[in-house]
Amino acid sequence: MLLSPMRNEEFHQYRELSVREYAEEKVRAGNWKEEEALEKSEEQFCQLLPDGVNTVDHYLFTMQEDGEAVGVIWLYRQTPEKGFIYDIKVDESKRGLGHGERAMRALETEAEKLGLATIGLHVFGHNKIARRLYDKLGYIETNISMEKKLPRDS
Repeated sequence: MLLSPMRNEEFHQYRELSVREYAEEKVRAGNWKEEEALEKSEEQFCQLLPDGVNTVDHYLFTMQEDGEAVGVIWLYRQTPEKGFIYDIKVDESKRGLGHGERAMRALETEAEKLGLATIGLHVFGHNKIARRLYDKLGYIETNISMEKKLPRDS
């Protein structure tokens, strides 16, 4: 697995898709209402990546396997020693082939080059496939948020 710095044209495609998918995930998780989700997602991306691929301390990579792009991964340097994975996305047609695991291991190498000692990430509770992968790679749960919807009287 090769991680190459994301190019501007790749970034624009990634951003468009990710804003929409993140909004959908936040709605599915019950964090945002559908009618506000797209706008909130757009705002967060603007805040996090004001300079796109050139935003300081953000490392956006295109994952390549045998010369073919198979997805993207985004690492942020939170502190001199701690990184955070904002996103990992394997192209839908390439899922289930081990690309995510190989990309995560390649990212660990990149993180070590940056002098990072730890990497954190967030995963939605309903994303069981990703949770299994992160468990397999040695990530541990550090915080757990839980919620219960109460019945409403009509």
